[in-house]
Formats: sequence, structure tokens, C-alpha cells
Amino acid sequence: MARIAIIGGGSIGEALLAGLLRAGRQVKDLVVAEKDPSRVKYLADKYGVLVTTVADAVDTATYVVIAVKPSDVQNVIGDIADTAAKAESDAAEQVFVSVAAGVTAAYYENKLPAGSPVVRVMPNAPMLVGGGVSALAPGRFATAEHLKEVAALFDAVGGVLTVAESQLDAVTAVSGSGPAYFFLMVEALVDAAVESGLSRPAATALVVQTMAGSAAMLLERLDEATPAGGQGMGGATDTSAAQLRAVVTSPGGTTAAGLRELERGGLRAAVANAVEAAKRRSEQLGITSE
Repeated sequence: MARIAIIGGGSIGEALLAGLLRAGRQVKDLVVAEKDPSRVKYLADKYGVLVTTVADAVDTATYVVIAVKPSDVQNVIGDIADTAAKAESDAAEQVFVSVAAGVTAAYYENKLPAGSPVVRVMPNAPMLVGGGVSALAPGRFATAEHLKEVAALFDAVGGVLTVAESQLDAVTAVSGSGPAYFFLMVEALVDAAVESGLSRPAATALVVQTMAGSAAMLLERLDEATPAGGQGMGGATDTSAAQLRAVVTSPGGTTAAGLRELERGGLRAAVANAVEAAKRRSEQLGITSE
């Protein structure tokens, strides 16, 4: 089986490593590059995986997943490119996968050997528990087969869909930052429940389970809306949330009264402004050139 090198043993790299192992990948087919001694020992002890240098990890890998912080990409790309250039004559083509937000495919293509296939991926925090969603965007030289292979890797940590690279800043603003928006909503709802007389433990249990159950209902609807042979998460319409809201809202009832106050408070406008601000910031932080 193809060998996978994960460059960076931080939270995202570890989440992908753990997900791949859960999905049945063999330890011998995985290697991690990490320089922090404490992380090296932790990863080796917990997962039994080889933890080595960037050059050694890239040398024998078919897939090279760059999972360092965006600010650290420039520190590792030289070793990756040099090793990839030396390995060009090998039979197996190397595919480079970046989960570093804001670093364009063109940046990697300019650094790596000519014609190297690059796929950018924007995962999100729930991948840590296998419930994430990852948006894939191909570079100039990535084929449909490359995308299929990379999608199989990230399917181990949640759902997968494909978008154009120009849409990744919007993806970052929605699914990348989205968990924080969700947690803020949970926090606000728990606080409101406490103010209404519930104990904080009871309020927290009620809110968290309500959110989890509501998400499960929505996911079921999305699966039903996906056409046969469709693209999974990317093939569904966006009407299910509105339909489900209508189902649980009785005319003149308690839910209608609460929703009226959320609309009066400008919830939709606040969410739209939050996504736009996050998208704009993602664009500002991008690494697009030398």
C-alpha cells in the first residue's frame, strides 16, 4: 500500500494519523515528520509510528501531507522540495497535500519539482473526533484520480467534498471557523437556560444533546436529498434546515415566539457579517507568492 508522510505532528497531523489508523491503515505505511522532542516521543509511544525528519519522511512517501502551521510552511518546503527532486526518478508519483490555511497551490507548484500534483485541503476541528468535514481543491496538475485518492485519506476523519481553490477562503470562514460559531451559540443558550432557572449541568446536558440530535436530523435529510450516484455531502440542496425548522415550529407557539426574537435581534445579519469578516481575514493571511 502507498506510504503516507505527515509533515507536522500537531493536532491536525495527529488527528489525521489517528483517523487513518482507525480506518485500517497499517503503521508501517505511515510516517510522521516532527522536530519537537516531546511530540516525537508522544507520537511514537502512542501510535507506534516512525517519527523522523522531513527529508526521511518525504523520501519514501507517495502522499506527502503538509500539516504544519501556515507560518511554518516556508521552513519545511525547502527540505520537501529537495527530497522530492531527488526522488523524481522513482516509479511512484508523489502527491502533495496541504492543510495549511491560506497557502495557495501555486506557491507549492513554484517550489516543488515541475508538474507536481498539489491538492489543498481545508479540514476543521471536529476531525479530531472523526466528525470533521474537509474541502478539497486541486492544483493545476492534480487529476481526478489524485482527488479521489486524497478524498479517501480524509474520509477517515469525516465528510469530504470538492470545491474550486478560489472558494477555500469562504470554506475557511464557514466550516473552518464554524465550530467556534457553534460553540458560542451553545454557550449563549446554556447561559440563557440558567437565567431561566435551570442548573448549569442540566442546561448544558439539554443544550448539547439538543444540538447533537438536531444535527443528526439534518444529516439524515441531507443524505436523503443526495441523488443516486451524487457527490455525497456536496450533492444535497440547502433547503433541509428551513424545512426542519418549519416542522418544529407550530403557528403561534413557543418556538415561533423565540424565533421571532432571534430574527428581531439580527441573527441572520450577524452570521453573514461573521462569515464575511472571517473570509476577508483568510484572504489577508494568504501566502500566494515567493
